[in-house]
This record gives sequence, structure tokens and C-alpha cells, in this order.
Amino acid sequence: MTFKIRFLKKLCALFFLFSLIFSCTTKEEKTVEKKIVPPQIIKEYGYVLNDYKVIKDTIKSGESFGVILDRHHVMYPTINKIASTVKETFDVRRVRAGKPYTILARKDSTEKAQVFIYNHDKINATIVAFTDSTVTAHRYKKPIKIIEKEIGGKIFSSLSVTMDSLHINPGLTNTIADDIYAWTLDFYKLQKGDEFKLVYEEKYINDTIFAGFGNINSAVFKHKNQDFYAFRFLADSTKGLVDYYDDEGKILRRQFLKSPIKFGSRISSPYNLKRRIRHYGYRVKPHKGTDFAAKEGTPIMATASGIVTESTQKGGNGKYVKIRHNNTYETQYLHMRRRNVKKGQFVKQGDIIGWVGRTGSTEGRHVCYRFWKNGRQVDPFKQKLPAAIPLKENIKTKYLAFIKIPKTRLDNIKITETESASSEIIAEN
Repeated sequence: MTFKIRFLKKLCALFFLFSLIFSCTTKEEKTVEKKIVPPQIIKEYGYVLNDYKVIKDTIKSGESFGVILDRHHVMYPTINKIASTVKETFDVRRVRAGKPYTILARKDSTEKAQVFIYNHDKINATIVAFTDSTVTAHRYKKPIKIIEKEIGGKIFSSLSVTMDSLHINPGLTNTIADDIYAWTLDFYKLQKGDEFKLVYEEKYINDTIFAGFGNINSAVFKHKNQDFYAFRFLADSTKGLVDYYDDEGKILRRQFLKSPIKFGSRISSPYNLKRRIRHYGYRVKPHKGTDFAAKEGTPIMATASGIVTESTQKGGNGKYVKIRHNNTYETQYLHMRRRNVKKGQFVKQGDIIGWVGRTGSTEGRHVCYRFWKNGRQVDPFKQKLPAAIPLKENIKTKYLAFIKIPKTRLDNIKITETESASSEIIAEN
């Protein structure tokens, strides 16, 4: 019995010893196998952010480029040198409140700023880099992905309401109304039951951040049982002339925009030579312009390209601009809050020439749009205004072949009142 007890004790001792050795070996092996994971390298704007102290902020009201850099330990003589050096690329006086910016500062006790990044929008930025010896500035554009989408809808109230129900940003509605169908369709007169189909682009940063709309590549509106097609087409690759044409190759644009205000404004007082005004005892006082009501500060566009012949302030007209487009046509824009062009300046169709106000003799905020033909004021909506330059015959043949596939695609888009079609085509830009 004693022998058995001694044997069991030795056996337990050996088992304990082996367990101890095995445990130590396992720990050593685990220690050897343990790997050190390096920190994740974060790159943005062409910089390795790990190398800097990164400060992201938004410009506050009253803040300037100098105030921001001073707060991040850059002395004013250096700030003045930076501003002077980069002025051709970046005018530091034009930084605006509400714009986001990023500071890359040293990772030492000084935390002195080395790079200032000003975001113009979600895609475009200006990068100002400054060290003890060099100062540089350049524009930066984030890589974007373009997703082409389809949508088909039916009007049940208005285009804006219908697009909203389909979760489409109002910016797309404005583009359709102002840039494509301005002279073809009156969007205030669309009827319940009218239909539309679109193929358009959305821009994304890092696959997920929406950065606005790209081109509308094709569209069709069915109004009063008539189909109004629009296809985006590069007619002249050497000049980069891109425009919208219908299914017969006719250009949709006219030499004049229909309104000096973007879609969403309304005509508060039309051209009327027999107008009577209560303020003047209901006497006949002709209104030789077309009033477009809009919020104060709304941009006013040149309805066609031309030379500014007047940019001044006078009597009941208030602040106004007048443009000569050719030997036949002139336009005038009254009651501006502020003008954006000077006499003798050439402006292109769609350029911002001023902002809506209520200067001069006016009771409300609007722009009075006056249209002159051969020196006489006329109603622009009753004129047979010339279209823009049509397609040449050899180009028209190429165009009609080009639109066969996009037209078939449009025709096959399903109409829905609540959600967009599901098809998506992804392309890198």
C-alpha cells in the first residue's frame, strides 16, 4: 500500500512538472507569434495625415485667412508673404464664411501650421503649403465616381412635387427646366398624367458621399400625348460644343433664354400696353416689360450673349443693366439690388449680371425684363426668336445614328410614381 502511495505521488509530481513545462512553452510560442500591427496610413489631398496634427474647421463670420493662420502659430510677416506669393492662384481675401477648411500642423510642441486647405465645394479645393523656405499653391480635385441612373415618373401635381416624391434633388429639376426644355415646354402648364423619363448622372466621392449631379444624357417628356425628346450631343469636338437636340436633330435651345431667373420664379406682371394702375388713379399706364418675382438676392442671368451698353442707376429703373446682342435685339434688367457687370463688358448667355432687388419705382422684389427689337420694346414671348446654330447635314446623319440606342433605352424605362428605376451603370471619372 505504501509503495502504491509513493508511486502515485511521483506520478503526480511528474504530471505537474510536464504541465509546467508545456505551459511555459506555449506562452513562449504565443509570445513569439504575437505580431505588431502598424498604424493605418491615412492619405488625403496628397498628404499622409499621420505625419501632421490635423485640424478641420469651418470659417466663421468675420474670420480671414490671416486670423486663421495666426491662431495656428504663423506670424503675420509670414502670412503676408504667403498671401503675396499665391495671389495668382488663390486670393486669400475671397475666403467665405461657412466654407470648410483643414490645417495640417507640425506634430511637435510648436504645432505650427504647414498646410492650409480651402474647400470650394465637396470636390474642389485649393491647397496652400508653406515651409520656412518655400510657398506653393495649387488646385486639387477629389477623385469622383459617376453613376448613371434611370428614372421614370408621372406628374400628379407639378414636376417639383413629383421629383421630390421620387427622392430626386431639386437641382436636377432646375437643370431640366432651365438648360434643356426652357423653350420647348412650359413647366407651369404640365398636366396631371404627363410622364417623363430621364437618364442622368450622379457624382460620388469615396463611393458613398453624394457630390452633386453630372449631365442629363437623355430625356423625354410626354405632354398632351406628344413626346418631347432631348439628347445630349457633342456637335463640334474641336470647340467642345455640347447641346441638346430632339429625335429629329433639331436643337432645343434658342438664342435667348426664356427667363433671366432660374426655374422657380413666376411672372408677377406680364407685358401689357393697356395696364391700369390703382396708384395712378387707374389710368392706362403701359407696362413694356415682364416682371419676374423672386427673393431679394436671387441671381439675374443674361438671356443671351452680348455687350453691356449700360450698367448704371437712373430714376424709376433703379439699378439696371442693358445688353446689345446684335443689330436687332437688346435686353434690359431693372430694379437690381446690385450689378455684377460694367459697361463695355462682353457677357455670355447665362452669366450672372446682377441680383434681384427693389431699387427705383417698385413695390416688390422682382426683375423687370425688357426686350427690344429694332429699337422698339416688344413682348419677348410673342417673338419668333431664332434657334441656336443647327446641326450641319453631315453631323446630323451621325447624330441620328448616335441616338438610336439611348432612344430605345428611354422608351424601355418603366414609369413609377414612388421610386426610381433600378438600373445603374458605373463609370470612373
